[in-house]
Amino acid sequence: MSTLYLSDLDGTLLNSEQRISEKSCEILNKLIDNGLLFSYATARSAVTSVKATAGLSAKIPIVVYNGVFTIDSGTGERILSNMFSRDDALWIYDVLLSHDINPIVYSIINGVEKFSYIDERCTTGMREFLNTRKNDVRERIAANEDEMREGEIFYFTCIDNAEKLFPACTILEKKFRCIFDKDIYSGNQWLEILPKDATKANAALELKKHFGCDRLVVFGDGTNDIQMFEAADECYAVANASSQLKALADSIIGSNNEDSVARFILEDFEWREKTEKNFKKRLDKHNST
Repeated sequence: MSTLYLSDLDGTLLNSEQRISEKSCEILNKLIDNGLLFSYATARSAVTSVKATAGLSAKIPIVVYNGVFTIDSGTGERILSNMFSRDDALWIYDVLLSHDINPIVYSIINGVEKFSYIDERCTTGMREFLNTRKNDVRERIAANEDEMREGEIFYFTCIDNAEKLFPACTILEKKFRCIFDKDIYSGNQWLEILPKDATKANAALELKKHFGCDRLVVFGDGTNDIQMFEAADECYAVANASSQLKALADSIIGSNNEDSVARFILEDFEWREKTEKNFKKRLDKHNST
């Protein structure tokens, strides 16, 4: 039985310093060299996820922006894409403005991935987030709302107080996928809007099918992992996960600061290899008699 292991990043595979540890890299890279099918599905972009997982040999496609894109980890090519229609993107932007919400807009402009914002309208939470993205090649400060609407839009991020964001969420979630949650690092309230079919679950199932795997095993910590847990054959929540996700998990493993995902995969992978070898020995013995 072939297995695809897929992990969330922040709060799951990454530690509290937003990095993958040397130990996790060591374990996973050794297993990957021995045939392990492992990748990750994250809310991050390819740019920031590759930096956070520096040292990890991800040889199969990665899932970014909560399932908007599946990316070839070697070439950076977008294998699968989920984009808003032009009309939908403009309507979402107008709904946000009508609620006095100024988003960060992610789009493809002239073939290049960008995130745009109007600098003087940034909330404190937006400013904190943007400070973590300094020198990011995708950053684009827009001069006005017309520039914010440019390109092929695929994602909106809003960082503001919950009382302002929630009414907009209730309108938008009827047609699109909305993630209304607090950032695990800053505690700021976020509202993220993405196309309806853009989910980690759909991307994970596509990868499972692509590699002809019989078993999908996933790991996560937050509410944006719920659909992925529901789609998987087995799902494991880290000790620091939300109570909602823990309730769906087959089991709870250690925290994201204990290399728990890598250690679990090591034990599971080695046990299955040993079981398959023993089965083959018994089968060979039976056939010889």
